[in-house]
Amino acid sequence: MEARDPYTAGHQFRVADLARAIATQMGLPKEKIEGIRVAGSIHDIGKLSLPAEILSKPAKLSELEFSMIKEHPWKGYEFVKDIEYSRPLAEIVYQHHERMDGSSYPRNLKGDDIPMESRILAVADVVEDMASHRPYRAALGIDAALEEIEKNRGTLYHNGVAETCLKLFGGKGYQLQGA
Repeated sequence: MEARDPYTAGHQFRVADLARAIATQMGLPKEKIEGIRVAGSIHDIGKLSLPAEILSKPAKLSELEFSMIKEHPWKGYEFVKDIEYSRPLAEIVYQHHERMDGSSYPRNLKGDDIPMESRILAVADVVEDMASHRPYRAALGIDAALEEIEKNRGTLYHNGVAETCLKLFGGKGYQLQGA
């Protein structure tokens, strides 16, 4: 992944670490925490199926290009669905862009239809993405990322996951590594 898209590789590492920290702080069982960490480290593997020009495009994506990007959770699911692992890696990867109100992709799941692991990964993914530099924009910063989570907790993001994430950065001193 890193050779093809250095942004995605570092992003996955940081998302995995933040998701693990959120799951740990929430008191999830060790096997779920490890499953979330592993899923976080591969959650964007479906981007391997996309043209490199789209992944590194330094401008806004066209509608067609964005529709291709929106396929990466499904492609990721297809890549990992046959891997034997104690946690449902493929489903977590598939659902990491779902939002609590059903407004996102790929399946417009909502509420309890989204597993806790995917809810955690969704928050970690948004925070890391906004806080870090991307080919198409400068980093928005951790403050903007946390403001997004605060503003949309209970609507887009699971309230408990969002609250835990905010506490990690606010009172627990968590920092994204290398962002």
